[in-house]
Amino acid sequence: MTEQCKILYQGGKDEIVEKKSRFIAITSPVETEEEALSFIEATRKKYWDARHHCFAYVIGDRNELARCSDDGEPQGTAGKPILDVLIKEEVHNAAVVVTRYFGGVLLGTGGLVRAYTSAAKAGLSSSVIITRLHGIKLEICTDYTGLGKIQYILGQRGIRILNSEYTDAVRLEVLLEDEAKESVKKEITEGTSGQARLLETKSCWFTEIDGIPTVMERRNI
Repeated sequence: MTEQCKILYQGGKDEIVEKKSRFIAITSPVETEEEALSFIEATRKKYWDARHHCFAYVIGDRNELARCSDDGEPQGTAGKPILDVLIKEEVHNAAVVVTRYFGGVLLGTGGLVRAYTSAAKAGLSSSVIITRLHGIKLEICTDYTGLGKIQYILGQRGIRILNSEYTDAVRLEVLLEDEAKESVKKEITEGTSGQARLLETKSCWFTEIDGIPTVMERRNI
């Protein structure tokens, strides 16, 4: 399993002008080929009067599904440059459509490659891309004596507390990356002389949005 990867979290839109031709780039997060094709078709309908709607999309942690189209442009001058941008930027679960309004001046194959590449980069720059991590949700139960030590350990590692509950004991909930979970659990166990109870409650994907750890449900994976 891939422990982390960058995914398109929120789509964006930008455009460039090259020798009077407009290149409008729109991006969208996608999880399936059906979603990608639906997004492409919706973009075609929105810009129905444009000459070309070139696209590329990648789906899966290892780009198990990758497709592109020149949509009437000379072969290899549009779809592949867009796809190359996605692969080079290592962005997954993403679709990009670059719509071209012809400005009357031919760009040549090299000019088209540069224009579609620049447009795709501009579209991604206007999007929200996040790093998705795999790990666990850990529940920590402790008495008040061990609380300070646990808070110190978590703080030193930059681990934020998701939820906390204070009754006759203290229950904390945190998210840990797979590669860090064993060392964190060991440090907490040793730091509290084995008094803290640790329970892995969920294996999940998560990310940080505005500095807040967030479990990712299926729709935003």
